[in-house]
Parts: sequence; structure tokens; C-alpha cells
Amino acid sequence: MTIERLGPVDPVSKLNKTEKSSRVEKRDSTDSITVSEEAKSLAELYQVSESVKLSPDVRMDRVMEVKEKLKDPSYLSDKVIETVADRLMQLFDL
Repeated sequence: MTIERLGPVDPVSKLNKTEKSSRVEKRDSTDSITVSEEAKSLAELYQVSESVKLSPDVRMDRVMEVKEKLKDPSYLSDKVIETVADRLMQLFDL
């Protein structure tokens, strides 16, 4: 009795066979991106917040101006007090 070979002895050799790869198609278009309106407004908000962070917290010129005005006893009139009260109410939505 003789045994004839049915296939390759090495079973891995079947896996080593490669097929021709298909060619990559070249596209003539260029890359592009689009930015949503929401992203644009967030970017603008970020820029504004960064500029606020970089600005000084206290404007010394205004502080000195108010100090000078408060030295004058006639400055604190009813009109000035009402104006300040109205602006504070507007600021806090009261």
C-alpha cells in the first residue's frame, strides 16, 4: 500500500499566498473643512473671555476719579444716590 501526497506538507504555506492588490484611485479633490455657526460663536466667546482674563481687575484711573469726587461734600446729592440705586437695580434685574 502506498500513500500519495494530497497537498503541501506545510499547512501554513496556503496562507502565504498573496493576491494582487487593487490600485489606489487618485482623487483630484482637495481637503476642506466646514465650521458650524455654533463653533464660531464659541470661538468668539473664548476670545472675549481670554481678553477679559488678561485685562487688569481694577482700573486705578477710575478709582482715583471716584475718590476725588467723594472728597467734594456736595457730590453726594439725592440725584447721584438715585442714579446709583437705579443702575444697581438694573444690574441685578430688580
